[in-house]
Amino acid sequence: MRTILYEALAALGQHADFRHVQTMGAGLGRLIWAVVPSRRRLATTAIMERLGLGPAKAKAVARNSFVHNGRSFLEILLCRRIDWRFVRDRLIIDNPELFHETLHELRGRPCVAATAHLGAWELISGLLHLITPQEHKQVIVKATHDQYLYSVIRRMRSQPTVRVVEHEQAVPKVLRNLKQKGLSGFLVDHNCRREEAVFLPFLGREAAVNIGPALLALRAKALVWPAFVVRESPDKFRLVSEAPLDTQDISGDRHQKVEVIARFYTQAVERMVRRYPEQWFWMHRRWKTRPEGESRERG
Repeated sequence: MRTILYEALAALGQHADFRHVQTMGAGLGRLIWAVVPSRRRLATTAIMERLGLGPAKAKAVARNSFVHNGRSFLEILLCRRIDWRFVRDRLIIDNPELFHETLHELRGRPCVAATAHLGAWELISGLLHLITPQEHKQVIVKATHDQYLYSVIRRMRSQPTVRVVEHEQAVPKVLRNLKQKGLSGFLVDHNCRREEAVFLPFLGREAAVNIGPALLALRAKALVWPAFVVRESPDKFRLVSEAPLDTQDISGDRHQKVEVIARFYTQAVERMVRRYPEQWFWMHRRWKTRPEGESRERG
């Protein structure tokens, strides 16, 4: 029964209109806001503490973030429908001169693309397929516990030139891809285990930052490219990217280099969260893992 339901969901994505997906996603976000009070409180409190907003303003930003997150969840239905018509009609390139300079710089170089659970993150794989010059591309994701659901999600995320790689199996596959001068995309903004982390300031408080993408980029002598897709309207999106960091230009020992890279993509995410606070995934326990000797975040 579950398989039939999931396949029906995938089939829906082949026919759903962009505006309909946005409307349904907004409804899903409002439903989560209404029925999951613990996450509602978590998000509102985090916004108050990290952005310095008062209770009413923080609650409004949190509510809007749930609506955006609901849209993000359902935009997976649209992944395989990203084409050049989408780029022409629905995508705005932020700072196009820098963007095209960056694409030129990416040619012939391995690249770690760093993004976040912000805006329309599910659409990024489709855009990587179209606009980046690398022949070999992959996105690294965490598999869901439901294998039936994950098989459908993986198929919806996959693109002709973009492979989906599970986080648990990522290291050898990413290194092989980068050594072929490919591009590997990571979501770098979520909490992680202490043994995977370096602790760096994020929105005014130390957070556990996953060093995996930094280590892999360093080993492959790759560029690290922050890139994000945010919503401008129900059927318009903006691609925001920054100039890449060349890991070959970093000095210091291995630990220092890894921290420089992790700090680079963490600061890029922070700038985007401050620019689009209502589009980030505030319901996540971002500061849960604490440095040795410090008590774990409550909630």
